[in-house]
Amino acid sequence: MPDHSILITPSILAADLSHLQEEVDSIADAADWLQVDVMDGHFVPNLSFGAPVIKSLKTSLPLDIHLMVSNPADRVQEFLDLNVANITFHAEAVKKTKERKDLIAQIRAGGATAGIAINPETPIDTVGDVLDDLDLLLVMSVHPGFGGQGFIDHVLGQVQTARSAFPDLMIQMDGGIDDTTAPKCIKAGANNLVSGSFIFGASDRTMAIKSLLPS
Repeated sequence: MPDHSILITPSILAADLSHLQEEVDSIADAADWLQVDVMDGHFVPNLSFGAPVIKSLKTSLPLDIHLMVSNPADRVQEFLDLNVANITFHAEAVKKTKERKDLIAQIRAGGATAGIAINPETPIDTVGDVLDDLDLLLVMSVHPGFGGQGFIDHVLGQVQTARSAFPDLMIQMDGGIDDTTAPKCIKAGANNLVSGSFIFGASDRTMAIKSLLPS
């Protein structure tokens, strides 16, 4: 696994799902994490992966589970049982402070790091109640649920605000990340970039990953 100060996290949502193992193998030597977008058809319109698909994957990459579901507390354990590295749930799905803190505690007790995600229209201060407790903040730079969307620039201000207040926090960005938008994300303070279509749509995926990093 490469030693990047900026972590690159390919999203398998954009992979060829009929050859998923081969797709994962193709980025394994260049990537840092591997993101799995879990969609329930309720929190977002689409459906995607569940634990059985992830269990079938063979990879040494840390698995980053992005729960785009309306009931994350009911879904966390199935992924903790797979020894994933990180589980992120959405602030819009869990709005009460106690429930957020309980879920973070459950994730950590299960051996994973815990993250919270905010949609582009969600103000950063709505997660101020738990930012001290978190390992990761995911700032969505597209609306969740669909791949291939355009990057939403105004969320860069959210990242700058979070980075100023929390110098050591891992700040992940997801949505529309390519070799043009990645430098903007890094300049704003992001240090974990999720990219799907740009990486899995490239003829040379290793070079695509390298192009997201500072030169």
